[in-house]
Amino acid sequence: PCSCLSTAPPGPSSPPSPYPLSPAVTPSVQFSFTLLYTLLYSALFLLAYAQLWLLLLHRHKRWSYQSSFLFLCLLWAALRTTLFCFYFRNAIQANHLPVALYWLLYCFPVCLQFFTFSLINLYFTQVRLYCLARCLFLLFSLLFLSVNVVCGMLEDRDGSSSQTWTLVLVRVLVNDGLFILNAVLLSTVLMLLTRHSHCTSPYLLSKGTSVCRTAALGAAVVFLFTSRACYNLTALKNSRMEDFDFDWYNVSDQADLQRDLGDREFLAFGAILFIWELLPMSLLMLIFRIRRPPQESWFSPGSFCSLSLAP
Repeated sequence: PCSCLSTAPPGPSSPPSPYPLSPAVTPSVQFSFTLLYTLLYSALFLLAYAQLWLLLLHRHKRWSYQSSFLFLCLLWAALRTTLFCFYFRNAIQANHLPVALYWLLYCFPVCLQFFTFSLINLYFTQVRLYCLARCLFLLFSLLFLSVNVVCGMLEDRDGSSSQTWTLVLVRVLVNDGLFILNAVLLSTVLMLLTRHSHCTSPYLLSKGTSVCRTAALGAAVVFLFTSRACYNLTALKNSRMEDFDFDWYNVSDQADLQRDLGDREFLAFGAILFIWELLPMSLLMLIFRIRRPPQESWFSPGSFCSLSLAP
C-alpha cells in the first residue's frame, strides 16, 4: 500500500512541508500479506466454481438454496480477489477508486455476506413459518442494501466531516444490528429444529448435531457478529481521538474513516476480513459443499431435508 505522509508543524512564516513517515512494516511483509490474501480468496473462488460444476455433475437441482449460496460465494470471492490484486502494483489507485467501483469492491462484499447469511436462515425456516420468514428476510436484505448504497454515495471516506462520521455510524448500527439479529434468529431456529422438528431432528442428530452442539454453534455465531459490531463502534469512537494515536484502529469493515490505507491500516483491514469474513464464509462453504447423492435415502428429493449438511 502507498506510504502515508504527515505534515510537519509550520513555522511562523514558512508553509507546511510534508515529510515521510517510517514504514510500520517492511515491504516484504506487505507483499507477503497481500499475496496470502489474494491466494486465499482465489482458492475460495475456485472452490465455489468447482462446487457449481459438481452440482451439475451429480444432477442436483440447478436452482436451489445450495446453488444460490454457491453463486453468492463465487461473486463474493471474485470481488475480494479483485480488490487485493490492486495492492500488488497500484495501491494508490486502490485507495482512490471512483465511488461506484469503491462501493463495489469494498462495500458490496459485505452485502453479499449478509445475503448469504439470510439465505441460510431462510433455508432453515422452511419447516416453520416459511412465508413470514421469506418476507422478513427480504425486508432485512432490502434495508441492508439500501442503507449501504445511500451511505456509500453520500460519505467522502475522509472521516473529517461530521456528516461522514454520522453516515458511517448509521451504517454500522444498521449493518451490525441486522447481522446480530440474523444470528439470534438462526440460533433460535436451529435449536427449535434440533429439539422439536420431526423432519429434521433425526437427520441432524444422525450427523452428530446434538442440542449442546447446536447451542454452542449459535452462541459462536452471535459472538462473532457482536464482536464485529464492537470493533466497528470502537473504530468510530477512536476516529475522533486523533491526539491519542489510535489511527490504525480507524478502519471499519468497509475500509472507511481513512483517506488512505497506510501500512498499519492495510494490515488491520486484512485482519478484519480474515476474522469476520474469510473464516465464516470458508466454514459455510465446507458445510454446504456438494456431495455425491446417496443411492437410497428415506428423505424425499423435494423435501426440506434434501440439502444435506456435511458432518
